[in-house]
Amino acid sequence: MWRIAPVLINREVGIVMQLMKDGGNKQWSLYALVFIGTLAMIAFEGCEKTGGEGGGEGESVSTATLKAPPPPPPAYADKHMPEGWWSDPDIIEQGRQLFIGAENIDVNCAACHGKNGKPVKKGARDFRQTERMQLFSDSQWFWRISEGVKGTKMPAWKKKLKSEEDTWKIISYERTFSGLKDKGWDVARAAWVPLDELGKPVAETEAAPADSEAIPAEEGAVPVSDPVEGDAPASEDAPVQSES
Repeated sequence: MWRIAPVLINREVGIVMQLMKDGGNKQWSLYALVFIGTLAMIAFEGCEKTGGEGGGEGESVSTATLKAPPPPPPAYADKHMPEGWWSDPDIIEQGRQLFIGAENIDVNCAACHGKNGKPVKKGARDFRQTERMQLFSDSQWFWRISEGVKGTKMPAWKKKLKSEEDTWKIISYERTFSGLKDKGWDVARAAWVPLDELGKPVAETEAAPADSEAIPAEEGAVPVSDPVEGDAPASEDAPVQSES
């Protein structure tokens, strides 16, 4: 559409100008309408292609094109959901009341995102898209609500919400629209995990192998654990150590 747009515009302008010279008022009016309609179609097509923050808010999700959101600034990097709130039904219900505008007349997330998580305004984040929402940590989510998203219609809400706790309540509810409903953000793992695994230590299987299980180096090789004075390069006979 965008490639042929200049051709269409130039053609219509030429026709209109010629008819104006010839004095064909009726024909001029007809082609003027066609010209205006062409511009309207181009503008509509351009709006349809305009995505929100992260590209394509409210559009169908393709895992191949998803981009992780930027990390939160230092002021938000260490903010996390209060302990126990991911699974607290009272907190989630309070978040729902805030989301639909029943608790705070200045805050109504559903006005754009829809009461069921399906956006009712173009460009609003679709909370039903698990593939996209799982790219957000709790800190990133909190940051986006607090400061808004530059270049989109998502405003900053930190001055409208009465406390940071209200922001966390909204997040606890918003994530229930997607496959994150029964999950919470685990800070230690930096990942969304089932609620019954939150706060549990990392599995021992993920730890480094015991010394007794280490594979012995070939004869003449410099052990990785042995310090090499001056960081000299290893012997050419030594096996190549792959980076973990």
